[in-house]
Amino acid sequence: MLDLSNQYLNIREEIIEKLDQVMSSSQFILGSHVKQIENDIAKMSKTKHGIGVGNGSDAIHIALQAAGVGEGDEVITTSFTFFATAGAIARANAKPVFVDIDPVTYNIDPSKIEAAITEKTKAIIPVHLYGQMADMDPIMEIAKKHNLYVIEDAAQAIGSTYKGKQVGEMSSAATYSFFPTKNLGAYGDGGMIVSNDQDLAEQARVIRVHGSKPKYHHHVLGYNSRLDEMQAAVLSVKLPHLPAWGENRRMRATYYTEKLNEAMGQHVVTPVEVEGNYHVFHQYTLRVQKRDELQAFLKEQGVATMIYYPIPLHLQPVFEELGYSEGDLPETEKAAKEALSLPMFPELKEEQQDYVIEKIAEFYSQNVIESQSEETEQFHKERVGID
Repeated sequence: MLDLSNQYLNIREEIIEKLDQVMSSSQFILGSHVKQIENDIAKMSKTKHGIGVGNGSDAIHIALQAAGVGEGDEVITTSFTFFATAGAIARANAKPVFVDIDPVTYNIDPSKIEAAITEKTKAIIPVHLYGQMADMDPIMEIAKKHNLYVIEDAAQAIGSTYKGKQVGEMSSAATYSFFPTKNLGAYGDGGMIVSNDQDLAEQARVIRVHGSKPKYHHHVLGYNSRLDEMQAAVLSVKLPHLPAWGENRRMRATYYTEKLNEAMGQHVVTPVEVEGNYHVFHQYTLRVQKRDELQAFLKEQGVATMIYYPIPLHLQPVFEELGYSEGDLPETEKAAKEALSLPMFPELKEEQQDYVIEKIAEFYSQNVIESQSEETEQFHKERVGID
């Protein structure tokens, strides 16, 4: 799915030099490299503030707490996402409220949000899944109308844009993850909050150091969640390469899409980049027929794939008390049964992609699904938004 070894070899000398600077300085916590990467990523995001934290999950949690979200509040989000999104809401003692997704982009469907708003609603968390930003204009309009915070979960979408706007530029705050597999990945855990809201940013800075300001004076309950100086140094080397890596991902995605559509006809639905968006393809995710059988076949052929996410959050046992049932979010549940992500990283070679495509075609040729059968035709129409 992901090979980081070539990336490291290309930047090895820069990495070693930066890490040596950290060692020589003996500044290991909230030192100059953290401050620099906070400034650089905030600038990239067209925001005034960057707050480095321990990981992407903490970034969401701290942003929520900094916005004043707490017990008795509700936060509207998507069920088709990694657990951290809703886990952070629950850890803030608030209630996750799940709405369905747009079946084309997999992102939260703005048309479903307003019906979920109650007097307890405090915030909306759109998740920019797989590297493409959600439809932010209607989300921001709804938030403004109802006086709600919008906190973007951009763990998979650093470098993406929406109608020329950066992640974090329009909202109350946005959160990044620097988990090693991300488009901008550290060599361990790391995360960041970016925001144009000075009060929210200042509160987040206090929360990440045990709620202390000044030191040993605690007016809020905080956490020990700081971006590590070593990881900041690694990120400072990688950040200038991010645009080129993003373009390489986009090239690989275009190649997949062209070849898969040629070879597979209506058996697969390739990802769509919405007009006005810049998709950074953290994942290249298909909708496929016979998904689990295809994954098993590809594994036998030496092709790694991933299913993000087989059990939507509204059906997870830990959220059973919220009262959701199967059928409540039909597009989410359908995607959970059909989505399959293929290998995707900047250094992916065409011959590797050709092999993946060849094996997918081989699977469908062996599994007698006629390309023009009623079942297959209906599958494709429904998932590309054709009535």
